[in-house]
Amino acid sequence: MTDPILNNPQLYRVIFENERVRVLEYLDQPGDSTLPHTHPDSVMVTLSPFQRRLQSPAGAVEVDLPAFEARWLDAQEHSGVNIGQTATHTIFVELKERRPGDSDEARLGPVAS
Repeated sequence: MTDPILNNPQLYRVIFENERVRVLEYLDQPGDSTLPHTHPDSVMVTLSPFQRRLQSPAGAVEVDLPAFEARWLDAQEHSGVNIGQTATHTIFVELKERRPGDSDEARLGPVAS
């Protein structure tokens, strides 16, 4: 697993962490991109509307998300680029606890759209 804080420190920052969750803030500008990284199961809260192209091992997808929406994201690996005209500003609440029945290996699923 590649930690977004280590791979993309100019775009991600930890705003809270304890033994059960880690909360990240993500902020970029149009044209900014991320290196590949992983997230565990998470809740994403959009603080601005944005358009992104996300690339995962399963392929690429473009998303157009409104501000102030909360959505569940299964564990995933991806990179992304801001393809819109506005900054991307989001909060990720990453869960540290595995789902019941999950193996010790990281589950990496498709990018949520």
